[in-house]
Amino acid sequence: MAARSITQISLNGRFSVQSLSGVQRFATEITRALSEIWPTDLPQPELLTPRGPSFSSTPVDIGFPVRPCGYFQGQLWEQIDLPKAAGPGLLVNLGNTGPLILPARNSRQIVVIHDAGVFSTPKSYSRQFRVYYKILHRLLTIGKTRIVTVSNFARNDIASHLRIDPARISVITEGSEHATRIPADRTVLERHGLEAGKYVLAVGNMAPHKDFAALEHLAATLPERGIKLVISGGMNKRVFEADIPDLRQATYVGRVTDEELHALYSDAVCFVFPSIYEGFGLPPIEAMEAGCPVVARDIPVLHEICGQAARYGCRPTDLTLQVLEILDNPDVASTLCHAGRKQVNQYRWSIAAEKLLNIMREEFSAC
Repeated sequence: MAARSITQISLNGRFSVQSLSGVQRFATEITRALSEIWPTDLPQPELLTPRGPSFSSTPVDIGFPVRPCGYFQGQLWEQIDLPKAAGPGLLVNLGNTGPLILPARNSRQIVVIHDAGVFSTPKSYSRQFRVYYKILHRLLTIGKTRIVTVSNFARNDIASHLRIDPARISVITEGSEHATRIPADRTVLERHGLEAGKYVLAVGNMAPHKDFAALEHLAATLPERGIKLVISGGMNKRVFEADIPDLRQATYVGRVTDEELHALYSDAVCFVFPSIYEGFGLPPIEAMEAGCPVVARDIPVLHEICGQAARYGCRPTDLTLQVLEILDNPDVASTLCHAGRKQVNQYRWSIAAEKLLNIMREEFSAC
């Protein structure tokens, strides 16, 4: 199909053919939230996707018309097919990347860059991925690209590495209500021999910056109290360099469905998040949404997102002590659960979508 001549709004739907992780979750949920508040005075966006199966990992109603386009896949589709299909107007890219060349002089684009991980924690990423992202992000700051991110920490970190004014980067945050929107599927507990209230949960991939090795001390301590450490998550080897710690006493449940994750959060006695680098840190607020007390790594971005609704630890032994404090003191656990439910009220996809819509209005008016 030829590129259109009228000014329009398009969404980069490459996320729809990717495995569901934090970035794809963000893209799916904020697109859905945008569709629910979309105003009548702006043209309705189209979600442009590569040809082939879409939404295999994102089964929610996306809310906007979907148009498969182009002939390529992956980065070639994004750099060649996507801008041609988008035509003149505004292109919104929700997953860290976007085309370097836009189709018309009056075209503009928004790119959501979720963190500066390729700069700050380079060992977590494959060399090919790292080099591509570093070059792409630096070049995107040169043209008519509005950079958006998901936390004040990420804004400052991205600006520092890309050597741009932080004021050029807008912040919209994320949401957590998806964590409990669907019914919990507790067959995952039966399948892995888990009992409600008898396990501590950790969620994430095995990239080095997630630092699951910091849980070795916790994994060795919990069995003394009849508690298991449960780890959920997968690994995209094309993106991340695996760093799998020797947690022989942990129970690995692998990648699970949203319904199963809801059950794991809801029935855990505590959630622990040992990551040493995040752009936002979605799992802790998912846990709070499900009423699970949270222990997090003592890093700036998690203080920004979780506030006083979590306990923090720097060293592995600190994380263990904070978890044990929750296990031994029901009042502490109850206080954290209450604080967590209050904390997540500021993290709603509808709020993030309103902020993004305002940015889209500004950029579309400049087309």
